[in-house]
Amino acid sequence: MDFKQVTEKLLAEFQKADIHYALMGGFALAAWGLSRTTIDIDFLIQRDDVKKVHAIMSAMGYECRYQTENVSQFISPLKVFGEVDFLHAFREISTGMLRRAEEKKIFNGTITIRVLRIEDIIGLKVQAMANDNSRAARDLDDIKSLLSQYKNRIDWPVIEEYFGMFGMQDILTDLRKWMK
Repeated sequence: MDFKQVTEKLLAEFQKADIHYALMGGFALAAWGLSRTTIDIDFLIQRDDVKKVHAIMSAMGYECRYQTENVSQFISPLKVFGEVDFLHAFREISTGMLRRAEEKKIFNGTITIRVLRIEDIIGLKVQAMANDNSRAARDLDDIKSLLSQYKNRIDWPVIEEYFGMFGMQDILTDLRKWMK
């Protein structure tokens, strides 16, 4: 997948269509300076923008492989364009993530993109661990990497809320011990 080419095209289309988005997932970790291999691009979008995003993706030659009220998955028949996934924000917690997203420079400063805040990326990692235990080790490693690199700017009450939401306070306690 040519991440730069796909990102440039998507952001241009998002701007034209006034799509409310934020980068998330493995590519977002890279935007925050963490080295992480990923095979797709993941975005959080307003659920009200789903039809516009579907039209953009179809016009770019992507096929919708999966869609629910919560997510959409698009795959291009051309390997260079790869897979792009969208999480649909409609609950207060996810729409808040979109509002708090920060602009980051990627690809050596050539592209500016909205990226979820560190705390919100961690929150989604906690949710992923709660929903699929097979992902727990990888997601926990990602959380540790974020906490290690950004420990002095973490909004701990937000992190505590996410871990509490999913009944994972014991993991947060272990993380705090690990950070000392």
